Amino acid sequence: MVVKKSASELLQNYIPLVEFLGSVMGQHCEVVLHDIRNLESSIIAIKNNHISNRNVGGSITDLALKILKEKSYANKDFLINYAGKTQEGKIVKSSTFFIKDLNEEVIGLLCFNMDVGCMIETKNLLDNLINGSSQVGANGLQLNGRELGEPCDTFEDLHTSIEDLTTSIILKTLSEVEVPPERMSPDEKMEIVSKLNERGVFLIKGAVSEVAANLKSSDATIYRYLQKIDIKY
Repeated sequence: MVVKKSASELLQNYIPLVEFLGSVMGQHCEVVLHDIRNLESSIIAIKNNHISNRNVGGSITDLALKILKEKSYANKDFLINYAGKTQEGKIVKSSTFFIKDLNEEVIGLLCFNMDVGCMIETKNLLDNLINGSSQVGANGLQLNGRELGEPCDTFEDLHTSIEDLTTSIILKTLSEVEVPPERMSPDEKMEIVSKLNERGVFLIKGAVSEVAANLKSSDATIYRYLQKIDIKY
């Protein structure tokens, strides 16, 4: 007889793996286990956390929110070799494995964040010795045809708290338009709300109030915008 394990039991099995993989990969590779059922405190295990300065109880990332919102995990098991950035501005090479239950619904994320700074410095030194000039820029590593750190379709910000994450996504979205919130029309504000929804912001508890404050609107207005774009929140 096959015994079905709960999501919590399945994720518990991965906790020793975090310690193991982090030890095997070494101090330049951060390994993180997220329980996506609690986005505000999703980190349940982490090894080599000096890379991002996050801890157990830390929040989900902006990329993970987008993945959950779009359900892009449905037709793939992992996402590899994309660029990430810590809150201190450190560029990392990241990969994520989607942990799914028997219904193929994602319940957790096993993430790797490789600090490639020292590797780039070593490569530049060797290139300089061999070729007489450095071949790699400050952000260096090529990922999917781009240098690590250049704009790309897949990029992740590693924030230490859900509050910082929420604020970061909101401010980044507002920076994409030239009109300040106090001068925006209702349609322009609704467009901002639509973009924030696509980025998974409203999966976060308390996000409506945060968005309302930044858009110089009321909570009721944001809920009304969400209803108008056929979103159930």
